[in-house]
Amino acid sequence: MNIKSSLTHLTKGAVWLAVCVVILSVTSVLLIQKTNGQAKQGTTERIKVHGKSLEGNLSGDSPDRDVSIYLPPSYKTEKNRRYPVIYFLHGFTDSDDKWFGVVKHWINLPEVINKALADGNTREMIVVMPNGFTRFKGSMYSNSVTVGDWETYVTKELVAYIDSHYRTMAQATSRGLAGHSMGGYGTMRLGMKSPDVYSSIYALSPCCMDPGRPNPGMKQMMKTVEAVKTDEEVGKQNFFALAMLASAAAWSPNPKNPPFFIDLPFRDGEVVPDILARQHANATLVAIHQYIPNLKRLKAIGMDAGTKDVGISAATKDLDKILTDYGIPHVYESYDGDHLNRIAERLQTKTLPFFSQHLVFEKAKR
Repeated sequence: MNIKSSLTHLTKGAVWLAVCVVILSVTSVLLIQKTNGQAKQGTTERIKVHGKSLEGNLSGDSPDRDVSIYLPPSYKTEKNRRYPVIYFLHGFTDSDDKWFGVVKHWINLPEVINKALADGNTREMIVVMPNGFTRFKGSMYSNSVTVGDWETYVTKELVAYIDSHYRTMAQATSRGLAGHSMGGYGTMRLGMKSPDVYSSIYALSPCCMDPGRPNPGMKQMMKTVEAVKTDEEVGKQNFFALAMLASAAAWSPNPKNPPFFIDLPFRDGEVVPDILARQHANATLVAIHQYIPNLKRLKAIGMDAGTKDVGISAATKDLDKILTDYGIPHVYESYDGDHLNRIAERLQTKTLPFFSQHLVFEKAKR
């Protein structure tokens, strides 16, 4: 073999070696990325947190509530690190186990959080969800002798428990409150009453904000709901009938009216104005004017709703206008979607980055 031929073979060999190195390098990077991706999965726990404020509720619901908790990827390894907390409130007829993937549901919150972390726009936070499912399928996160004092449970007892059992940053500036549907209503209700507990709030498709008006077309449903007398019959009701019962348990309780200890805002299919007024007083768009100073103390307020979620979309626009008229800074978005179909996406791309931007995080240790 002459010198020229040897050089040619050496050159080809070098090129082939270089190609192999590149292939191995790319493969290694992909494997590392995949491994890192797997490593950056948070963990979940489901615990019981007793609520003294829920003891003795006339609905007979247990004061020992299930609470699902998402712990970020570094929680188990960085033992001295502390984290901000988002308290997340689920919607009517939902429960924490559904949202956390224990049972198959339309959303899996831990998966959404993991995806948000992978996007790079969300920072590591603890996420806590209490189970607000009750005798009438939802607590409305309100306070009554019938459902119990859910306001105190969520804003005080649950927060105190989490701060004492997990490595949180135990200050309002590092706490957020968010929720969907009934949970969005709860976010506004509790958020505007508790600026000393939470600094930032975000309501997704919040229900129950507009007091609404009596609909003559619902007379037959009113009569049907009035006829319900047992828990078995409650279980057979449709969503709207259940919502009527849950609203009464939260906003028009009556300790002298068994078996459900509620006053419905209608009798024989006709509206009872004074009871209806008690319920309307709890609508966000009615109550909000009493809490403007508190809302101004919040660091950040966010909300959104899909345009196909017609009634909620309209009420959210009204809320946007009220906040604007009072000069309260906030983030509002109306998007193409319904009550459910884009909630996971909104959480991943909007809600979690919102809290990452506005909550106070622990400073990196040098």
